[in-house]
Amino acid sequence: MTHPSTPTTPLLVTGGTGTLGSHVVPLLRAAGHEVRILTRRPRPDADGITHVTGDLLTGEGVEAAVAGVHTVLHLAGGPKGDDKATRALVSAAVGAGVRHIVYISVVGADGVPLAWLRTKLESERAIAGSGIGWTVLRAAQFHELTLTMIEKMTKLPFLPVPGGLRLQPVDSREVAARLAELALAAPSGRVPDLTGPEVHDLAALVRPYLTLHGRRRRPHLPVRIPGKAGRAYRAGANLTLDGAQVGRRTWEQFLAERAGQATEAAATARP
Repeated sequence: MTHPSTPTTPLLVTGGTGTLGSHVVPLLRAAGHEVRILTRRPRPDADGITHVTGDLLTGEGVEAAVAGVHTVLHLAGGPKGDDKATRALVSAAVGAGVRHIVYISVVGADGVPLAWLRTKLESERAIAGSGIGWTVLRAAQFHELTLTMIEKMTKLPFLPVPGGLRLQPVDSREVAARLAELALAAPSGRVPDLTGPEVHDLAALVRPYLTLHGRRRRPHLPVRIPGKAGRAYRAGANLTLDGAQVGRRTWEQFLAERAGQATEAAATARP
């Protein structure tokens, strides 16, 4: 049996400076663990945190990043190439004797036929077939990404509303807490998905955003998502309605907190 990582060996985090990683790393440090972060650009080290420069897509620096590591949290991701990056990480991890890889995937990775979701599924398969102990957590769309989408949509004169599309936005800090917990435990395989507490269509996501910012509602423009992907979304293949671990923080709570932070920052910036 593979045992949990100990404070005597660093944990490697890919994507450690991103939205999710910036929440995970402090939790690992608070638990007393040294953390090594793989970054594409040099960054200054901090107390208990070291940075190794490398690139998962080219393989540069990856072997140095995994050297002496027992547990890897693979949080890095992008719009394309995730499967290639994961295979490079897995190959280096096998050579370095890594004992546990924890991977953050996406709800619907095996249900919605989109290219970027296929790379997530292929990444899961590469990790599960590596011979290394592994844990995979699929999470719903983060509040931050949902907000970016809503901000762009509300700049349009009409609000496009894809018929049948629903989302379960989840708090990234709750996902980070779960990942830290999994990383410090023994490999668990595929664990229950983590979703937000509510299911919304896009119109329902937009309404509290417009209300909070005092903006008028936009006329709705119904849109049909074509093809197999459209059928999958309408069937709810991007959702986990049964058997998921459900977060507590709602979309409206996230929006209110963001608005409060913006107000506080503006007040601080005034001369």
